Amino acid sequence: MDIKKKSSTMKYLETLAGKKLTLANLLEAIRKSEEISQVKFAQKLGVSKSHLCDIEKGRKTVSPERAALFAEILGYAPDQFVRLSLQSILDEAGLKMKVEVKAA
Repeated sequence: MDIKKKSSTMKYLETLAGKKLTLANLLEAIRKSEEISQVKFAQKLGVSKSHLCDIEKGRKTVSPERAALFAEILGYAPDQFVRLSLQSILDEAGLKMKVEVKAA
């Protein structure tokens, strides 16, 4: 992914203000900023269209390992994707904690 596309992704993310940033809406923002259908984006990530839809709608969480893989596939640093994955898992469990991730 080139710098121009990453920049447009960040602009789209800014329009999500008011919404808590999750891996679900980060993936959706990346997909929409690249103007890719769910089918093509799902193929790129190696998941089914229905699984991607479930992720984007927050019905399924993504493991930290898979989040890192998605980041690699999409050309992003994995730390933000992994952090958002872990945060979603904690939020779903009802634990009032904030996740911070640093590369080792």
